Amino acid sequence: MNNWVEVGDIEDIPRRGARVVRTPKGDIAVFRTGTDEIFALQDRCPHKGGPLSQGIVYGSKVTCPLHSRILDLANGRMDPPDEGCAATNVVRVDAGKIFLSL
Repeated sequence: MNNWVEVGDIEDIPRRGARVVRTPKGDIAVFRTGTDEIFALQDRCPHKGGPLSQGIVYGSKVTCPLHSRILDLANGRMDPPDEGCAATNVVRVDAGKIFLSL
């Protein structure tokens, strides 16, 4: 069963930006794309632990600010030839409010 937690309004996150949600299991980066899709990944690049929330969002991808590794926001996987995956969290938007499943 999902434990949904409201983390704010979609308008709280700029388009092509992110915000960090602190949880007991670690920080989660909640991303908003230019087309208002919402994704949530562990805020830690699998390469060297860079803060993904500070990366550049384009399309449905984010570029890690430390070493320019590219991750898919939908599944957390790094683009080839890199390997690795950031954990994802299920999100939903209801009436402009963002909910995370923790």
